[in-house]
Amino acid sequence: MSLPKAVFVTGTDTEVGKTHVSCALLAAARKAGLQTAAMKPVASGCESTAEGLRNGDALALQAQCSIDLPYEQVNPVALQAAIAPHLAAASEGRQLSLSRLVGMARAVLMARADFTVLEGAGGWRVPLNNREMLSGLALELRLPVVLVVGIRLGCINHALLTAEAIQRDGLQLAGWVANHLGEGSAVDRQNVETLQGMLQAPLLGELPFVPAQSPDETAAYLDLAALAGN
Repeated sequence: MSLPKAVFVTGTDTEVGKTHVSCALLAAARKAGLQTAAMKPVASGCESTAEGLRNGDALALQAQCSIDLPYEQVNPVALQAAIAPHLAAASEGRQLSLSRLVGMARAVLMARADFTVLEGAGGWRVPLNNREMLSGLALELRLPVVLVVGIRLGCINHALLTAEAIQRDGLQLAGWVANHLGEGSAVDRQNVETLQGMLQAPLLGELPFVPAQSPDETAAYLDLAALAGN
């Protein structure tokens, strides 16, 4: 199975399960015998620890890396306030720079992993500053994109608009994952079926609502062969 060397994972919104899916992708790749690495370039909502600021999502990604990466490489920009990254940075007197993030991401990609996941923050159009978006990182690195769709009211509109923006930016939507955010209903099933017919990318998996499910357990719902086929 020949997966892309790296993918950029984005979502239709914040809190739709990007980290849940990213960790499951990494777990599935490890099960397939691949060396894995991960990066969350910018993370808001970090907590103070004896080692410095730490983000739960970035720590979860680090735990799925088979290549040993220090936390500072997995999450080079750690911000304390749980708000939009450019606002969190401004509150700390910092300014985010796309060129700096690109350089740090290239260093992770040079770790020689077979499969690397770069996880975004929030949705596709997240500002880094007044001129640059975090999506510019995927664009500069020419990464295929995996879209996580939180299955709830409004998800069809959000998913289609996000897919259009990704493709308009000139990037490949390599696949999408339907992540159920609640117990589910017949309408949720219909939403998934509608998106299957309208999104021009393979459905990599449909994740049921199972609180506290481990990445290894979630990986069973993902079809890496569909991602490898792109």
